[in-house]
Amino acid sequence: MLPVFRVNGLPQPSRWDPSHSSTSDPLISHGRHFGRTVFALCNFPSLLTNGILRLEQMEDAPLEDFSTDERREHRVFEHLLDSYPGLLERLQNGSEEELIHVGELIGKGAAGARGDDTKTLKSAVLDWISPKGAAIQPPLHRNSKIDRGFNHELTGSLLCPAGLDWKDPETRESLRSGEMSVCGDQWPIFLYTNYTYDADDPWCGLLRNRLLVSAYKHVFTSPSSVDKEPKATRSGNARLHGMNAVTIASIAYIATQVRFALSSSSVFSRTDTSTDSETFYHSLLDLLEDPEESKEVDELLTWWNRQVFPTSSAAKRPISANSALAKIRLRRLAVKQAADLNSS
Repeated sequence: MLPVFRVNGLPQPSRWDPSHSSTSDPLISHGRHFGRTVFALCNFPSLLTNGILRLEQMEDAPLEDFSTDERREHRVFEHLLDSYPGLLERLQNGSEEELIHVGELIGKGAAGARGDDTKTLKSAVLDWISPKGAAIQPPLHRNSKIDRGFNHELTGSLLCPAGLDWKDPETRESLRSGEMSVCGDQWPIFLYTNYTYDADDPWCGLLRNRLLVSAYKHVFTSPSSVDKEPKATRSGNARLHGMNAVTIASIAYIATQVRFALSSSSVFSRTDTSTDSETFYHSLLDLLEDPEESKEVDELLTWWNRQVFPTSSAAKRPISANSALAKIRLRRLAVKQAADLNSS
Protein backbone atom coordinates (compact mmCIF):
# COMPACT_ATOMS: atom_id res chain seq x y z
CA MET A 1 0.00 0.00 0.00
CA LEU A 2 1.52 3.32 -1.06
CA PRO A 3 1.50 6.24 1.38
CA VAL A 4 -0.84 9.17 0.74
CA PHE A 5 1.01 12.50 0.57
CA ARG A 6 -0.69 15.66 1.79
CA VAL A 7 -0.05 19.30 0.99
CA ASN A 8 -1.82 21.85 3.21
CA GLY A 9 -3.91 18.99 4.56
CA LEU A 10 -5.17 17.91 1.14
CA PRO A 11 -4.42 14.42 -0.22
CA GLN A 12 -2.10 14.35 -3.22
CA PRO A 13 -1.61 11.65 -5.88
CA SER A 14 0.72 8.85 -4.79
CA ARG A 15 4.06 8.44 -6.51
CA TRP A 16 2.42 6.13 -8.99
CA ASP A 17 -0.95 7.14 -10.35
CA PRO A 18 -1.84 5.91 -13.85
CA SER A 19 -4.62 8.49 -14.11
CA HIS A 20 -2.04 11.30 -14.24
CA SER A 21 -0.10 12.10 -17.40
CA SER A 22 3.47 10.76 -17.35
CA THR A 23 4.76 12.61 -20.38
CA SER A 24 6.68 15.03 -18.17
CA ASP A 25 7.69 12.47 -15.55
CA PRO A 26 11.37 12.99 -14.63
CA LEU A 27 11.92 9.24 -14.93
CA ILE A 28 11.27 9.50 -18.68
CA SER A 29 13.89 12.23 -19.05
CA HIS A 30 16.28 10.19 -16.93
CA GLY A 31 15.61 7.13 -19.07
CA ARG A 32 16.51 9.06 -22.23
CA HIS A 33 19.95 9.94 -20.92
CA PHE A 34 20.51 6.61 -19.13
CA GLY A 35 19.81 4.65 -22.31
CA ARG A 36 22.25 6.73 -24.32
CA THR A 37 25.08 6.77 -21.80
CA VAL A 38 24.83 3.70 -19.53
CA PHE A 39 22.79 0.90 -21.11
CA ALA A 40 20.63 1.17 -24.19
CA LEU A 41 19.11 -2.19 -25.08
CA CYS A 42 17.36 -3.31 -21.94
CA ASN A 43 14.00 -4.43 -20.55
CA PHE A 44 13.83 -1.98 -17.65
CA PRO A 45 10.91 -3.55 -15.72
CA SER A 46 12.89 -6.82 -15.72
CA LEU A 47 16.08 -4.97 -14.77
CA LEU A 48 14.38 -3.48 -11.70
CA THR A 49 12.58 -6.68 -10.71
CA ASN A 50 15.73 -8.79 -11.02
CA GLY A 51 17.81 -6.14 -9.26
CA ILE A 52 15.56 -6.02 -6.19
CA LEU A 53 15.46 -9.83 -5.99
CA ARG A 54 19.23 -10.02 -6.39
CA LEU A 55 19.76 -7.56 -3.53
CA GLU A 56 17.96 -10.05 -1.28
CA GLN A 57 19.96 -12.99 -2.66
CA MET A 58 23.22 -11.11 -2.12
CA GLU A 59 22.62 -11.17 1.62
CA ASP A 60 23.67 -14.84 1.41
CA ALA A 61 25.86 -14.90 -1.71
CA PRO A 62 28.38 -12.37 -3.09
CA LEU A 63 27.92 -10.89 -6.57
CA GLU A 64 30.92 -12.91 -7.79
CA ASP A 65 28.82 -16.09 -7.44
CA PHE A 66 26.39 -14.92 -10.13
CA SER A 67 26.83 -15.40 -13.89
CA THR A 68 28.61 -12.86 -16.09
CA ASP A 69 25.32 -11.61 -17.55
CA GLU A 70 23.79 -11.29 -14.08
CA ARG A 71 26.80 -9.34 -12.81
CA ARG A 72 26.58 -6.93 -15.74
CA GLU A 73 22.84 -6.50 -15.24
CA HIS A 74 23.40 -5.78 -11.56
CA ARG A 75 26.08 -3.19 -12.31
CA VAL A 76 23.59 -1.45 -14.59
CA PHE A 77 20.94 -1.68 -11.84
CA GLU A 78 23.31 -0.17 -9.27
CA HIS A 79 24.29 2.59 -11.68
CA LEU A 80 20.61 3.41 -12.16
CA LEU A 81 20.06 3.58 -8.39
CA ASP A 82 23.12 5.81 -7.92
CA SER A 83 22.04 8.17 -10.69
CA TYR A 84 18.49 8.70 -9.38
CA PRO A 85 18.36 9.61 -5.66
CA GLY A 86 15.51 7.98 -3.76
CA LEU A 87 14.83 5.35 -6.41
CA LEU A 88 15.86 2.36 -4.27
CA GLU A 89 13.61 3.44 -1.40
CA ARG A 90 10.76 3.99 -3.84
CA LEU A 91 11.18 0.52 -5.32
CA GLN A 92 11.50 -1.22 -1.96
CA ASN A 93 8.52 0.55 -0.39
CA GLY A 94 6.25 0.50 -3.43
CA SER A 95 4.08 -2.27 -4.79
CA GLU A 96 5.08 -4.63 -7.58
CA GLU A 97 2.74 -2.63 -9.81
CA GLU A 98 4.68 0.56 -9.14
CA LEU A 99 8.03 -1.17 -9.70
CA ILE A 100 6.90 -2.28 -13.16
CA HIS A 101 5.50 1.16 -13.92
CA VAL A 102 8.75 2.86 -12.92
CA GLY A 103 10.61 0.48 -15.25
CA GLU A 104 8.19 1.26 -18.04
CA LEU A 105 8.72 5.02 -17.61
CA ILE A 106 12.51 4.65 -17.76
CA GLY A 107 12.15 2.30 -20.72
CA LYS A 108 9.84 4.76 -22.45
CA GLY A 109 12.50 7.44 -22.14
CA ALA A 110 15.28 5.16 -23.42
CA ALA A 111 13.20 3.93 -26.36
CA GLY A 112 12.06 7.47 -27.19
CA ALA A 113 15.62 8.78 -27.30
CA ARG A 114 16.74 5.82 -29.39
CA GLY A 115 13.88 6.41 -31.83
CA ASP A 116 14.63 10.12 -32.10
CA ASP A 117 18.32 9.46 -32.74
CA THR A 118 17.58 6.76 -35.31
CA LYS A 119 15.30 9.15 -37.18
CA THR A 120 17.70 12.12 -37.29
CA LEU A 121 20.83 10.08 -38.01
CA LYS A 122 19.18 8.35 -40.99
CA SER A 123 19.46 11.58 -42.96
CA ALA A 124 22.48 13.20 -41.29
CA VAL A 125 24.81 10.26 -41.88
CA LEU A 126 24.58 10.81 -45.66
CA ASP A 127 26.13 14.26 -45.27
CA TRP A 128 29.06 12.83 -43.34
CA ILE A 129 29.88 10.01 -45.76
CA SER A 130 29.49 12.05 -48.95
CA PRO A 131 32.76 12.53 -50.88
CA LYS A 132 34.17 16.05 -50.44
CA GLY A 133 32.86 18.35 -53.13
CA ALA A 134 30.83 15.59 -54.78
CA ALA A 135 27.51 13.81 -54.47
CA ILE A 136 27.00 10.17 -53.60
CA GLN A 137 26.66 8.08 -56.74
CA PRO A 138 24.27 6.51 -57.29
CA PRO A 139 22.23 8.81 -55.01
CA LEU A 140 20.99 7.56 -51.66
CA HIS A 141 17.54 8.62 -50.50
CA ARG A 142 17.23 10.40 -47.17
CA ASN A 143 13.84 8.97 -46.28
CA SER A 144 14.29 5.43 -47.52
CA LYS A 145 16.97 2.91 -46.60
CA ILE A 146 16.19 0.13 -49.05
CA ASP A 147 19.19 1.00 -51.24
CA ARG A 148 21.68 1.20 -48.34
CA GLY A 149 23.62 -1.56 -46.65
CA PHE A 150 25.48 -3.94 -48.95
CA ASN A 151 23.18 -2.87 -51.80
CA HIS A 152 25.20 0.31 -52.32
CA GLU A 153 28.90 0.65 -53.07
CA LEU A 154 29.54 3.36 -50.48
CA THR A 155 27.53 2.06 -47.51
CA GLY A 156 28.62 -1.49 -48.34
CA SER A 157 32.28 -0.52 -48.20
CA LEU A 158 31.76 1.06 -44.76
CA LEU A 159 29.78 -1.89 -43.37
CA CYS A 160 32.16 -4.52 -44.73
CA PRO A 161 33.54 -6.52 -41.78
CA ALA A 162 37.10 -5.62 -40.82
CA GLY A 163 39.47 -8.17 -42.29
CA LEU A 164 37.41 -8.72 -45.45
CA ASP A 165 38.17 -7.00 -48.76
CA TRP A 166 35.14 -5.16 -50.14
CA LYS A 167 37.00 -4.62 -53.41
CA ASP A 168 37.05 -8.36 -53.98
CA PRO A 169 34.07 -9.09 -56.32
CA GLU A 170 33.41 -12.49 -54.74
CA THR A 171 33.30 -11.03 -51.21
CA ARG A 172 31.11 -8.16 -52.33
CA GLU A 173 28.62 -10.45 -54.07
CA SER A 174 28.50 -12.87 -51.11
CA LEU A 175 27.66 -10.00 -48.76
CA ARG A 176 25.04 -8.56 -51.10
CA SER A 177 23.30 -11.87 -51.74
CA GLY A 178 23.28 -12.82 -48.08
CA GLU A 179 25.29 -15.95 -48.80
CA MET A 180 27.82 -14.59 -46.32
CA SER A 181 25.94 -13.60 -43.16
CA VAL A 182 27.43 -10.97 -40.88
CA CYS A 183 27.02 -11.43 -37.13
CA GLY A 184 26.93 -8.53 -34.70
CA ASP A 185 30.40 -9.30 -33.36
CA GLN A 186 31.95 -8.95 -36.83
CA TRP A 187 32.78 -5.27 -36.59
CA PRO A 188 32.50 -3.07 -39.69
CA ILE A 189 35.49 -1.23 -41.08
CA PHE A 190 33.93 2.20 -40.45
CA LEU A 191 34.82 1.79 -36.76
CA TYR A 192 38.49 2.30 -37.65
CA THR A 193 40.52 5.44 -38.34
CA ASN A 194 40.64 6.05 -42.10
CA TYR A 195 38.74 2.76 -42.50
CA THR A 196 42.02 0.89 -42.03
CA TYR A 197 42.22 -2.37 -40.06
CA ASP A 198 45.49 -3.90 -38.85
CA ALA A 199 45.01 -7.62 -38.25
CA ASP A 200 48.22 -7.68 -36.17
CA ASP A 201 47.01 -4.85 -33.96
CA PRO A 202 43.17 -4.83 -33.93
CA TRP A 203 43.11 -2.03 -31.30
CA CYS A 204 44.91 0.36 -33.64
CA GLY A 205 42.45 3.07 -34.66
CA LEU A 206 39.42 1.22 -33.26
CA LEU A 207 36.49 3.56 -32.49
CA ARG A 208 38.52 6.63 -33.49
CA ASN A 209 36.70 7.45 -36.69
CA ARG A 210 35.49 10.94 -37.64
CA LEU A 211 32.12 9.52 -38.69
CA LEU A 212 31.52 8.34 -35.12
CA VAL A 213 32.61 11.69 -33.69
CA SER A 214 30.19 13.53 -35.99
CA ALA A 215 27.33 11.29 -34.89
CA TYR A 216 28.30 11.68 -31.22
CA LYS A 217 28.27 15.47 -31.42
CA HIS A 218 25.00 15.38 -33.35
CA VAL A 219 23.32 13.46 -30.51
CA PHE A 220 25.05 14.78 -27.41
CA THR A 221 26.10 18.38 -28.05
CA SER A 222 23.95 19.55 -30.97
CA PRO A 223 23.59 18.96 -34.73
CA SER A 224 25.09 22.39 -35.38
CA SER A 225 28.26 21.48 -33.43
CA VAL A 226 29.28 18.69 -35.81
CA ASP A 227 31.33 20.86 -38.17
CA LYS A 228 32.70 23.18 -35.51
CA GLU A 229 35.71 23.01 -33.24
CA PRO A 230 34.75 21.86 -29.73
CA LYS A 231 34.26 24.77 -27.32
CA ALA A 232 34.00 25.18 -23.59
CA THR A 233 30.32 26.02 -23.86
CA ARG A 234 28.08 23.01 -24.36
CA SER A 235 24.51 22.67 -25.43
CA GLY A 236 22.10 19.90 -26.22
CA ASN A 237 21.59 16.64 -24.36
CA ALA A 238 25.01 16.62 -22.67
CA ARG A 239 24.45 20.02 -21.09
CA LEU A 240 20.89 19.16 -20.05
CA HIS A 241 22.19 16.26 -17.97
CA GLY A 242 25.44 17.79 -16.71
CA MET A 243 27.51 15.48 -18.90
CA ASN A 244 31.13 16.60 -19.27
CA ALA A 245 32.85 13.36 -20.24
CA VAL A 246 32.29 10.55 -22.71
CA THR A 247 31.15 7.18 -21.34
CA ILE A 248 32.04 3.73 -22.64
CA ALA A 249 28.39 2.88 -23.26
CA SER A 250 27.74 6.13 -25.13
CA ILE A 251 30.47 5.24 -27.65
CA ALA A 252 28.94 1.78 -28.13
CA TYR A 253 25.50 3.38 -28.48
CA ILE A 254 26.62 5.81 -31.18
CA ALA A 255 28.47 3.07 -33.06
CA THR A 256 25.29 0.97 -32.98
CA GLN A 257 23.21 3.88 -34.27
CA VAL A 258 25.62 4.67 -37.11
CA ARG A 259 25.83 1.01 -38.12
CA PHE A 260 22.03 0.88 -38.28
CA ALA A 261 21.85 4.19 -40.22
CA LEU A 262 24.15 2.74 -42.90
CA SER A 263 22.18 -0.51 -43.12
CA SER A 264 19.16 -1.20 -45.31
CA SER A 265 16.95 -2.12 -42.33
CA SER A 266 14.04 0.26 -41.82
CA VAL A 267 13.07 -0.49 -38.21
CA PHE A 268 15.48 -0.60 -35.28
CA SER A 269 14.72 -3.68 -33.21
CA ARG A 270 16.65 -5.50 -30.50
CA THR A 271 15.59 -8.82 -31.98
CA ASP A 272 16.32 -7.97 -35.62
CA THR A 273 18.55 -10.81 -36.83
CA SER A 274 19.53 -9.07 -40.06
CA THR A 275 21.32 -6.17 -38.34
CA ASP A 276 21.94 -8.07 -35.08
CA SER A 277 22.21 -4.69 -33.32
CA GLU A 278 21.96 -6.09 -29.79
CA THR A 279 24.87 -8.49 -30.34
CA PHE A 280 26.91 -5.68 -31.89
CA TYR A 281 26.24 -3.32 -28.97
CA HIS A 282 27.02 -5.96 -26.35
CA SER A 283 30.19 -7.09 -28.13
CA LEU A 284 31.58 -3.56 -27.94
CA LEU A 285 30.67 -3.33 -24.26
CA ASP A 286 32.33 -6.71 -23.65
CA LEU A 287 35.60 -5.29 -24.94
CA LEU A 288 35.37 -1.83 -23.40
CA GLU A 289 34.37 -3.13 -19.95
CA ASP A 290 37.06 -5.81 -19.86
CA PRO A 291 39.56 -4.97 -17.05
CA GLU A 292 42.33 -6.54 -19.14
CA GLU A 293 41.81 -3.82 -21.75
CA SER A 294 41.80 -0.90 -19.29
CA LYS A 295 44.97 0.73 -20.65
CA GLU A 296 43.65 0.89 -24.21
CA VAL A 297 40.19 1.93 -23.02
CA ASP A 298 41.60 4.77 -20.90
CA GLU A 299 43.55 6.05 -23.90
CA LEU A 300 40.43 5.75 -26.06
CA LEU A 301 38.31 7.74 -23.59
CA THR A 302 40.96 10.45 -23.37
CA TRP A 303 40.98 10.71 -27.18
CA TRP A 304 37.17 10.95 -27.27
CA ASN A 305 37.02 13.59 -24.56
CA ARG A 306 39.46 15.74 -26.52
CA GLN A 307 37.12 15.56 -29.50
CA VAL A 308 33.88 16.29 -27.62
CA PHE A 309 34.68 17.82 -24.21
CA PRO A 310 38.15 19.36 -24.62
CA THR A 311 37.94 21.51 -21.47
CA SER A 312 37.02 18.55 -19.27
CA SER A 313 39.61 17.17 -16.87
CA ALA A 314 38.98 13.80 -18.55
CA ALA A 315 40.51 15.23 -21.74
CA LYS A 316 43.82 16.15 -20.12
CA ARG A 317 46.88 14.52 -21.61
CA PRO A 318 48.89 12.13 -19.42
CA ILE A 319 52.11 13.56 -18.00
CA SER A 320 55.07 13.08 -20.35
CA ALA A 321 57.32 10.32 -19.07
CA ASN A 322 60.58 12.33 -19.18
CA SER A 323 59.18 15.68 -18.07
CA ALA A 324 60.39 17.51 -14.97
CA LEU A 325 56.92 17.13 -13.45
CA ALA A 326 57.01 13.36 -13.93
CA LYS A 327 60.48 13.14 -12.31
CA ILE A 328 59.37 15.26 -9.34
CA ARG A 329 56.38 13.03 -8.77
CA LEU A 330 58.47 9.86 -9.06
CA ARG A 331 60.95 11.26 -6.53
CA ARG A 332 58.14 12.19 -4.15
CA LEU A 333 56.69 8.69 -4.49
CA ALA A 334 60.10 7.11 -3.74
CA VAL A 335 60.51 9.26 -0.61
CA LYS A 336 57.03 8.33 0.58
CA GLN A 337 57.61 4.62 -0.02
CA ALA A 338 60.93 4.75 1.89
CA ALA A 339 59.19 6.50 4.79
CA ASP A 340 56.46 3.86 4.83
CA LEU A 341 59.05 1.08 4.94
CA ASN A 342 60.91 2.72 7.85
CA SER A 343 57.73 3.13 9.84
CA SER A 344 56.61 -0.48 9.38
